[in-house]
Amino acid sequence: MQLVTPGIGLIFWMTLSFLIVLFLLKKFAWKPILESLKERENSIEEALNSAEKAKQEMLNIKSENDKILAQAKIERDGILKEAKEVRDKIINEAKKSALVEAEKLKQDAITDIKSEKENAINQIRAEMAILSVEIAEKIIRKELSSENKKEEIIQAYVQDVKLN
Repeated sequence: MQLVTPGIGLIFWMTLSFLIVLFLLKKFAWKPILESLKERENSIEEALNSAEKAKQEMLNIKSENDKILAQAKIERDGILKEAKEVRDKIINEAKKSALVEAEKLKQDAITDIKSEKENAINQIRAEMAILSVEIAEKIIRKELSSENKKEEIIQAYVQDVKLN
C-alpha cells in the first residue's frame, strides 16, 4: 500500500520542484509565450480586418464595374442609334441625289432629242428646198424653152411687182 500513499518527503520535494519549475517558467518562459500568443492574436485580427476590407473593396469595385458597364451599354446604344440615323440620312440623300441626277439626265436627253429632231427637220427642209429649187428650175427651163412663154412670165412678174 505504500505505492498508493506517498510519503511526506516525496510530496514536499515534488511540491518544491513544481514551485521552482513554475517560478522559472513564470520568470523566463511565461512572458514570451504570452507575448507571442498576443502577437499571433493581433496578426490574426489584422488579417481578418484586411480580408474584410478587401471584401468591401471588391464589392465596391464590382459595383463600379456594373455602373461602368451599364453606362457603356447606354453609350453603345446611343452610338448605334446615331449611326443608324446617319446611315438612313445618307441613304435618303443618295436617293434624292439619284432622283435629281436622273431627272437632269432625262431633261438633257429630252433636250438632245429635241435638238436632234430640229436638226433633222432643218436638214429635211434644206433638202426639200434644194429639191424644190431643182424641180422648179427644171419646170422653168421647160416652160422657158419657148420665147413667148418667157415674155408672158416676165410680164406677169412685172405686174405683180408693181402691185405690191
